[in-house]
Amino acid sequence: MSDSKAHRWNRIFSKKGRTVIFAMDHAASFGMMEGLEKPGEVITKVQAGGADAILTNVGVVKNFAKEIGNMSICLRVDGGSTMLAEQRNSSQLVFNVYEALRLGAEAVCCMGMPGASYEADNLPYLADLISQGMEWGVPVMAEMLPGGFEDPAKWWTPENIGHACRVGVEMGVDFVKTTYSGDPESWKKIVEQTYAPIVVLGGGKSKDPADLLTSIYDAVNAGAAGVAVGRNIYRHPHPDKLTAAIVAIVHEDATVEKALEYLK
Repeated sequence: MSDSKAHRWNRIFSKKGRTVIFAMDHAASFGMMEGLEKPGEVITKVQAGGADAILTNVGVVKNFAKEIGNMSICLRVDGGSTMLAEQRNSSQLVFNVYEALRLGAEAVCCMGMPGASYEADNLPYLADLISQGMEWGVPVMAEMLPGGFEDPAKWWTPENIGHACRVGVEMGVDFVKTTYSGDPESWKKIVEQTYAPIVVLGGGKSKDPADLLTSIYDAVNAGAAGVAVGRNIYRHPHPDKLTAAIVAIVHEDATVEKALEYLK
């Protein structure tokens, strides 16, 4: 790892190799979203809760630099497809690593969707981003989801999740974001065969924060390097408290019971 990449890496991951990333990149596709009516206020609360980094879009970085403060920036650089389209096709790279550096980003992120009908378009642009990252010394995070979003019930099995993660690291991504496999045993196997750190995405809104925290606890104790949580945080009545609870599990090895005390 080059000195420049190592410096950026250490801004995202702790000395233990763990991180808590606030995922706030949804609105570029979904538009107006519950909980993101006032982005600056949410970001301020999440920063107060102790998040290490924010995964977000160009517009957020340009307009809310003060609120982002000392959180590291992982910039979403692909897109180009929204929920308004009659047919949602594969995303594409819409920004590059140089533009991410101009905005002060420590890392860049794009989708990786092995098995999707648009795999032949998606994986080459992931390779392009990895090449740019190597040239500029910028870590690349790939959101590796088997089958993309076409049929999660069919595609998101432990075996397929592991397959997608391995494809990502074989292509050269620096760290992976993916969905939790659902149980510690299968997750350990995925971590063992993925020779790069994996952060677990938060997924849809959980009815009970205890369920979210339990999944995070199980994933981290089975080898995950951290989390990238969005909707569960920004749709919670107290984003700062839930962030602090997640930080306690990821960085302080807190139990779920101990983490729940932050929500009181």
